[in-house]
Amino acid sequence: MRFSFRNTTGLSQTVKIILLIAGAAIVVMSTFFSNKLAGSLAEEEHKKIEIWAEATRQSILADEHTDLEFIISIIEGNKTIPVILVDENGQMLSSKNVKEPDSHPEAFYQKEINRLKYKNPAIEVKLGDTTQYLYYDESSLLKQLYYFPYVQLGIIFIFMLIAYFALSSSKKAEQNKVWVGLSKETAHQLGTPISSLLAWVDLLSARHSEDKMITEMSKDVNRLRVIAERFSKIGSVPDLQLVSLNETLLNAVNYISTRTSEKVKIQCHFPDKNHIFIQLNVPLFEWVIENLCKNAIDAMDGSGSIYITVSRNDKECMIDVKDTGKGIERKKFKTIFTPGFTTKSRGWGLGLSLVKRIIEEYHGGKIFVKSSEINVGTTFRLLFKAI
Repeated sequence: MRFSFRNTTGLSQTVKIILLIAGAAIVVMSTFFSNKLAGSLAEEEHKKIEIWAEATRQSILADEHTDLEFIISIIEGNKTIPVILVDENGQMLSSKNVKEPDSHPEAFYQKEINRLKYKNPAIEVKLGDTTQYLYYDESSLLKQLYYFPYVQLGIIFIFMLIAYFALSSSKKAEQNKVWVGLSKETAHQLGTPISSLLAWVDLLSARHSEDKMITEMSKDVNRLRVIAERFSKIGSVPDLQLVSLNETLLNAVNYISTRTSEKVKIQCHFPDKNHIFIQLNVPLFEWVIENLCKNAIDAMDGSGSIYITVSRNDKECMIDVKDTGKGIERKKFKTIFTPGFTTKSRGWGLGLSLVKRIIEEYHGGKIFVKSSEINVGTTFRLLFKAI
């Protein structure tokens, strides 16, 4: 089955693409400037640690002429950068801005020293014939700056997700308004001529009661009345009633069979002679079966067989509608239910979309393509809650 898609959502897609591009641009620019700023801050911290190391050296070598007050102010000025001073043998001498655990501090410092060796190059503190080594870590501010792009990415992702769902919901709400408005207006416009036709058919029946053509005309006019009733129900909460699935299916099939080519055979198969009862809105459900059968007839080019098979288990009632048509490509199994898909040069491509809406939204069921093979046929499956 060959499908062509009419894109009616171009504006919405454009907005989504713009949002994606804007989000990506924000992330790239934010990451670039954050990394640049983090690099500059890391250089500043390294310089501060070098000054701090020199102040530490001066405090150790201080004599009576050394201005200890100035040196101590430099040492005490470091309140954010963690530092550990070790001797030539790697033994910890002192530390600052390091949160020491309550137990096993020696093992903790040894682990920290080993970690910092690979973090930043050690700064040598020369004291005559001996050398001490100063290891340091990034400040909490610098660490936060490194993580900031990822936090921002998460925030932008959440924002875009919310915006996407908002756009989708808005689009769906707009589509629903169009559906409901178009359906109600169609039902309203059909109402007056159908009432007039019913009156004329009654008059003709009274004068020519034996004319079979008038009987068929009466059936078609009543069918128009049913169609108008279907349109009027779109957008309203449907009235579901417990009905015989066997009888409802046969009624819908009989109507289609008498109005299609003799080259098309439609057969119904039920699990047993007992009737299956489920909750249905009969006019809307018959609309579903008619749409599926008409699509099947189009797929078979007006010649072939349609098999409608009913089965059930403890939880579900299943209806399979199988045709011997041209088949559907697997990649289009879900897309065919989108408004705009059509196999015809004319038409709105709303048939299967309407079917899905009636089954899933109004009856709480499911519909999907169970199987399809090119030039062999397609099987649609409908699922309803078993009674």
